[in-house]
Amino acid sequence: MTTVHKCYAFSSRLFAATLLLAGLLCMPVHAEDTTKGTLASELEDIKSQVLKLNRDLFILEEDLLFPASTQIAVFVSVDVGRFLKLDSVELKIDDNNVSGFLYTERQRKALEQGGIQRIYLGNIKTGPHLLTAVFTGNDAEGRTVQRAITHNFDKTDETVMIELKVEDSESSYRADIKVEQWAL
Repeated sequence: MTTVHKCYAFSSRLFAATLLLAGLLCMPVHAEDTTKGTLASELEDIKSQVLKLNRDLFILEEDLLFPASTQIAVFVSVDVGRFLKLDSVELKIDDNNVSGFLYTERQRKALEQGGIQRIYLGNIKTGPHLLTAVFTGNDAEGRTVQRAITHNFDKTDETVMIELKVEDSESSYRADIKVEQWAL
């Protein structure tokens, strides 16, 4: 059984156990009035322990599925958005399509107001890689435009985090794409 299948089997069993315990906590309890306060506080303690366990399981599952030695995360941000109203992004790593996203008006506004979106989280082997991103949108006159960028990077044993920034260029009256690789 592969690591992913083991992790899935492990997390699904723990998830089922968590659901069972949560169901038991929601069952009505019949006790005398004098013990209701004590029982209620014990149930609250158990409930908080279940929630903490569930959070710990989620973190463990993320670590098992996406270990730092193979992990890559790609983010998208927009500087102002006057020269390119973002419509979609397509992402490739080593000529393999890994992600694509179509933006709604609300999502576009969030990015233009300083938001940042994780568009991809995945695993790759160590060594040299090529990231290609194609941004599609409308320019200031409403014409459909595309901007593409490529970025060579080396994957080491550390997590790779790359931000793709759509920045307005006042000198050329168009949007440019900048790449920033974050160091951890």
